[in-house]
Amino acid sequence: MKNLILIRHAKSSWDTPLVDKDRPLSNRGINDAHLVASEVEGYLPKTYIVWSSTAKRAKNTAYIFAENLSIPLDTIIFKDDLYTFDSRALEKVIKTCNNQFDNLILFGHNDAITNFVNTFGNLAVDNVPTAGFVSLSFQENDWKDIQKGTIKKVLFPRELKKHDSPLTGKPIH
Repeated sequence: MKNLILIRHAKSSWDTPLVDKDRPLSNRGINDAHLVASEVEGYLPKTYIVWSSTAKRAKNTAYIFAENLSIPLDTIIFKDDLYTFDSRALEKVIKTCNNQFDNLILFGHNDAITNFVNTFGNLAVDNVPTAGFVSLSFQENDWKDIQKGTIKKVLFPRELKKHDSPLTGKPIH
């Protein structure tokens, strides 16, 4: 059995004109990443390997999760080929995971993540938002053979934020 956790990078900043790969996280992105990371520990397997896109926003999201979950930073593997927005390219990378690892946590990008979840998951997800967390389980024992899996957990930042509506609708946490 193989387990895959996909985490979309947190909200990035567009404040300065940078190459897309170099965009940092926005303040909201930093806060949302901490918020989700603080809630997912119970949904993680005991052992896992962590991969991240080399884009700055994905790396920083991985670092925030690592900080909250006590993942040693030097165990995160950064892969250029995870800097993709195409679900087929993402699928190819995932299927290269060494079978000695049954559990993979991956930090990446949309549209690749949402389309992958909808192709390989058993539930339709309109959009995996920034800092969104989706856990899938596959019956196969070989990464290259994964087919349709089961979505075990979906956790999005908006579900964790409390609002004071009907007054202003602004977050109060």
